[in-house]
Amino acid sequence: MSGKPRLTYLNGRGRMEPIRWLLAAAGVEFEEVYLETKEQYDKLIKDGVLLFQQVPLVEIDGMKMVQTRAILSYIAGKYNLYGKDLKERALIDMYVEGIADLMQMILMFPFSPPDAKEKNLESIKERATNRYFPVFEKVLKQHGQDFLVGNKFSWADVQLMEAILAVEEKVPAVLSGFPQLQVFKTKMSNMPTIKKFLQPGSPRKPPPDAHYVETVLKVFKK
Repeated sequence: MSGKPRLTYLNGRGRMEPIRWLLAAAGVEFEEVYLETKEQYDKLIKDGVLLFQQVPLVEIDGMKMVQTRAILSYIAGKYNLYGKDLKERALIDMYVEGIADLMQMILMFPFSPPDAKEKNLESIKERATNRYFPVFEKVLKQHGQDFLVGNKFSWADVQLMEAILAVEEKVPAVLSGFPQLQVFKTKMSNMPTIKKFLQPGSPRKPPPDAHYVETVLKVFKK
């Protein structure tokens, strides 16, 4: 096994995208293996590689890690993106969990039936503007610092940046009432590792299309 982390998932965002974001933000190069058939997925299960018969799978430091949250917290800890003490870690965890709730809606959106798409889009917009983004706007305004926790770049900043861009793809003017988040987005976009990840040709995946949805349904069909 090479020194690079190896990521096994589909060729699309899904639950692997926050992991790609975090590794890229930490300046870590990684390799990817894409599942395209149910047989590939079944073989991983049969070989006992997937602890709970689920992907994402990340092979790192001699471990075969599953469960998105466990993978993310390991990477954050390893690359010093997880605060300086327990209190900072608790704040990062709270922010990350909140963002994950919003991202879950975005994750499921491509799989909405056509007649529910408009309603689900409205829900994403409503939650982002009334429940989630106001929290981060207030945090940044109150402490007047560039980052969410401890005035230091952390996992929470990476997740928030990913969420902002994901919501903007669906609701382009979503940040219009959030001046602090606009500044935050600009700052994050200019951080060298994130700037690189946002360039064409990076491992960042495009928004899910019909082909991606079809592949997901095919690979994971019961």
